[in-house]
Amino acid sequence: MENGLLDRAEGNANIHRWSEQTQLEKGDSIAAGHMSELSGYTRISVTQNNLQELKEIWDQWSNETKQLFYGNYGDLPYLLNVQIDEHLFRALAQFWNPAYSCFTFGEVDLVPTVEEYTALLRCPRFQVDRIYSRAANVPTFWKKLMAITGMSEQCITTRIKEKGECKCISWDALKGLILTHPDEAKKATTDLFHRLSKRVTSVPAILAETFRSLGICRKAGAGRFVGCAQLLLAWFYSHFRLIDKVICRVFFEDYSPLKDIITSTRKVDVPEENWIALLQNLQSKDVEWRAPWMILSEILYRCGSFDWVPLLGIWDAIGYAPLLVLRQFGLRQFLPATHGLTQSEFAYRGADYKKRVGEISSAWNKTCRLKGVAIGPATTLEYVEWRGRRINDNIPEPNAEGARPMEEYLQVMLSELEIMKQEFERKNLELEKRIAKLEEEKMYLSLDIDVQKIEVEKERKEKRKIEEDRDDLKEHYKKAQEMQSRNSALEEENKGLKSKVTELGRSLRWHRSHDSTVELKELKRKVEDLETTLQESKLRIEQLETQGDYLKGELHQSRGQDLAVRADVLSLMYGSSSDIGRELALLLDRVKTLGIRAKAYL
Repeated sequence: MENGLLDRAEGNANIHRWSEQTQLEKGDSIAAGHMSELSGYTRISVTQNNLQELKEIWDQWSNETKQLFYGNYGDLPYLLNVQIDEHLFRALAQFWNPAYSCFTFGEVDLVPTVEEYTALLRCPRFQVDRIYSRAANVPTFWKKLMAITGMSEQCITTRIKEKGECKCISWDALKGLILTHPDEAKKATTDLFHRLSKRVTSVPAILAETFRSLGICRKAGAGRFVGCAQLLLAWFYSHFRLIDKVICRVFFEDYSPLKDIITSTRKVDVPEENWIALLQNLQSKDVEWRAPWMILSEILYRCGSFDWVPLLGIWDAIGYAPLLVLRQFGLRQFLPATHGLTQSEFAYRGADYKKRVGEISSAWNKTCRLKGVAIGPATTLEYVEWRGRRINDNIPEPNAEGARPMEEYLQVMLSELEIMKQEFERKNLELEKRIAKLEEEKMYLSLDIDVQKIEVEKERKEKRKIEEDRDDLKEHYKKAQEMQSRNSALEEENKGLKSKVTELGRSLRWHRSHDSTVELKELKRKVEDLETTLQESKLRIEQLETQGDYLKGELHQSRGQDLAVRADVLSLMYGSSSDIGRELALLLDRVKTLGIRAKAYL
């Protein structure tokens, strides 16, 4: 069984038988008659380091650098955004049961497991069986810091400080290195991160420091929690139904449970007393046994010769029993093997601690896992009987008489001052609402005033226009009256003129009728004179025409005779002396003939 993984069904049955037999043979973690040394109430401080500087550093990195960090260290940066509920954490601490390394809430046992923290951190470089452990022979602290940070020996020695039995280096010295070289994995701030670069898993160390710090505070009755409170609360939220129902895309490669928890966790402000009362009476039905982001896989339940899982931390070692919380994996809860858990814790000092560390490291080379069939959070009869008679450390016992429904516990129980404060806030809210309403009414009134001003201005303009129109009408009416007066005068004048025209017409007709005879006689005389003159002109014209005809005849006759004489002279001159002369003589004869012919027409 220690050398390999068992078949799912057979493995579960075999482990069931082995666990019950071992528990019966070896006994429980603590025997009957055990006197608890734990105080009734633990005053635990959950004050965390200021993470603002880390957030600022993270915000300064590029996406490429962030992805490199995710690849090396998983989803650790999301823890920067997990809010610490101090009331809840202090209440949780009261229920830490060091005898069984688990939280015991009434009839319920819960504890974060290696598988759950591994699923939450989601670091791809983790090798689940390769755990962090402090080697027996290690270099001195300052030599290791030189190897991790790359600082010189002189710088290291001047920055080393002692804190109790431990040596450390200040945050300011390391912050400069982170800001200067954010992309270099070798600039880790602790030996743990230095070992993470070698693909070891940090989950066992984180669990060990969480369990160790809770146990120390419980045993001392007070103290400061030194561990990852953010991761513990994220785990608790997932089992306590304080997360809104969301679809967990667990089979998607980029799904991040921590990111989902941060965005979907319900914010409740519950006093510590309410949390304690609620957890004190917690029942199985109130628990989300299997976290919604948890995928059923192989479960580590023991290492080597140990009947449970030993965890090596940074300062000491402690063990826990995964078989105690099988319901967190959806399996049937049977009787777990718990013998030796009380003696599992030891610090890294003393004579034999190195030997014990070596044994645990060797045991992790022989891990045993089980594969079971998910059948729901059922329990066996043997487990129920054992759970009823089990002896626990000093933890708050269930109080059945004062038990109330979970919803009532989650309601804030207010003090008188808080009631007055809420009443004041309520009245203040009412006043604010009333002021807001008055402001709104004031705004509407202002708008109404503006509208009224616009209307008044509009009416003023209309009134001014009406008055101007009235003045224009008065002016037009006055002009119309004047024009009417003028028209009346003109009409009277027109009537007078018409009368005059009528009289003048009658006078003209009268004058015309009396002067027509005289004018006729005068016209006849003028006509006779004109006829006489016309007759004389005709006679004169006839005389002139006769005289003109005579003169024309004389003129043509004289011209013809003159041409004939000239033709005779030329014919005599040129005779027959040449052909030209003869032609000229013929031409002259023709002229002469034409002259004679023309004379006949004159």
